[in-house]
Amino acid sequence: MTKSELIKKVQAQFPIFEQADITLVVKTIFDSMGQALKRGEKIEIRGFGTFTARERKARVGRNPKSGAAVDLPDRKAPFFKAAKALRIKVDQKK
Repeated sequence: MTKSELIKKVQAQFPIFEQADITLVVKTIFDSMGQALKRGEKIEIRGFGTFTARERKARVGRNPKSGAAVDLPDRKAPFFKAAKALRIKVDQKK
């Protein structure tokens, strides 16, 4: 599902709101989540999962095209762990 598909789905459930308002809300939520992860905070959505930012150590990588060694610096990477309820829902047979 893309962000635009999410906006359309929310608009279908709440037709009293205009698409521009729903777009602003979705954008605000995603921006807030990104800022929280940038600050090192943990985001927990009950029944869905947990988002955290994990530290990745510096390492030597390879350019896949040329095979040349590339130094990759320390960085943070987003990590998602699905909640048990979500894992069960995804695994259910139809």
